[in-house]
Amino acid sequence: MQILVTFRHLEPTPPLRSYAEEKLERVKKYLRRPVEAHVILSVSKERHVAEITLKADHHTLFAEETTQDLYSAIDLAIDKLEHQAQKLHERRQHHKGGANARGVAASEVMTSVLAADRRGPTGAPEVIRTQRIPAKPMSVEEAVAQLAATNDEFLVFTNASNERVAVLYRVTGANLAAVEPTFAQMLASVGVERARVIRE
Repeated sequence: MQILVTFRHLEPTPPLRSYAEEKLERVKKYLRRPVEAHVILSVSKERHVAEITLKADHHTLFAEETTQDLYSAIDLAIDKLEHQAQKLHERRQHHKGGANARGVAASEVMTSVLAADRRGPTGAPEVIRTQRIPAKPMSVEEAVAQLAATNDEFLVFTNASNERVAVLYRVTGANLAAVEPTFAQMLASVGVERARVIRE
């Protein structure tokens, strides 16, 4: 990574230059191809300003901080850049479809099992069992393969391409259908929201 450090209204000092370059290593680990970083350090009266622009992965990250000391201004600007780089890294992992394997927490969906022949006080089917199941991040292709390998009627997952919860379910024959992202409202309209009916 090419790092350019510019000093404005102060004498260039090797320790400040080295400090900025060393701190940028914290951000570099989140980026695949960091190309260029430009650090501008300036002093105006009591204001010590650190401006950092980082170009990488077809994105430009920018952070600016003003404090009473250039070292702390660099630290705070690097903190901001690191946060931006982490978010960029996480979005990239989701789009690859491997977010769950890399430790990104899966969403959870509540499912209820209803009895077809028993009704509650309101006339709705009686709930037999309720449980939370993880909606693991995966691509649609991975979800199809996973459902095909089981006897389950449906699979709830988080679509890695848009981070929305989706439901893949069996229809006639070997056909499958997917519903997202308003599946809860659609299921509610037919009275089986997040539910599976057990017929005894």
